[in-house]
Amino acid sequence: MKKNLFTAIILGIAMVSCESSTYDEVSNTEVPTEKITYTKHVKGIMEAKCTSCHSTGGSASSRPLNTYAQVNGAINQIIDRIQRPAGDPLRMPQGGTMSAADISIVVKWKEDGLLEN
Repeated sequence: MKKNLFTAIILGIAMVSCESSTYDEVSNTEVPTEKITYTKHVKGIMEAKCTSCHSTGGSASSRPLNTYAQVNGAINQIIDRIQRPAGDPLRMPQGGTMSAADISIVVKWKEDGLLEN
């Protein structure tokens, strides 16, 4: 009896802890309706997700993404890489993920004309 109760409790815990929601599903997916600017919206995303590799001393330091001009100049490649499917070896950021909201902000920034401020 104790063995069956223990097994039932373990199975119950396992089922509750196996949440199927992805980070993108539970993260804030709202994209601002205002015009997206680099300084206000995109710079923080780049600093959080890209510059650890794409800056001096990083593994991709030959392709820095520290400034407005650098990100602006590489926007097509950035969008291509962040929108690649999971498992694609060229998807960025490597070893991590970017939320759907952050991807949408970067894409909308381009659509809004790549405004700096």
